[in-house]
Amino acid sequence: MPGDRTHARQLAKDFIEKGDPVGWFEPLYAHADGDERRVPWADLVVNPHLKTWLAGRRLSGERRKAIVIGCGLGDDAEELARLGFQVVAFDVSPTAIAWCRQRFPNSPVEYCAVDLFDSPSSWAVAFDFVFEAYTLQVLPPTLRRAAAEKIAGYVRQNGKLLVIARGRDSSDDPGTMPWPLTKEELTVFSGFGLHEIQFEDFFDDENPPVRRFRVEYVKP
Repeated sequence: MPGDRTHARQLAKDFIEKGDPVGWFEPLYAHADGDERRVPWADLVVNPHLKTWLAGRRLSGERRKAIVIGCGLGDDAEELARLGFQVVAFDVSPTAIAWCRQRFPNSPVEYCAVDLFDSPSSWAVAFDFVFEAYTLQVLPPTLRRAAAEKIAGYVRQNGKLLVIARGRDSSDDPGTMPWPLTKEELTVFSGFGLHEIQFEDFFDDENPPVRRFRVEYVKP
């Protein structure tokens, strides 16, 4: 379950005000000093909404490539590797990536310290499955469209993108970081060559329940 986000919110606020909206991730992981309890989203388990989605499709990754956006401490990437995908997983925080390698020393996953907005050109149109969970919602609204364009650009023809985020109606209060997204914000993917297959709007089993969006896209 997510821990206290006070420190993360203050870091995000400070770095956004300095014009460095992704610079706060590295000090957050570094400050944790190997204690996952200090990273509010580090549950050390596979994202449950990815896990149920995968179970419902009996997805096999044999001879296919996947990429995990903002991989954190690596559990989602490891699950995809277990299913047979050739997995690239990246995070903007070098400390997070070093932590992944320490947790999974014999992993076949290629862990990379990379900024989404400055990712390798070789990743363009290179992946059969792209997984994005909770990265867009920790970015300021002014960056989300550009981030979505980069993410959509990783998907190869007939490939899929799965996006998981906190959700809200456009009339709701935007809240605090991690900011819930609106359905309208996620429609931008359709403008970047993707077709929406399924849009799930549900409340999870946290206490109190959190509204989530889980959206599946394909690149025709």
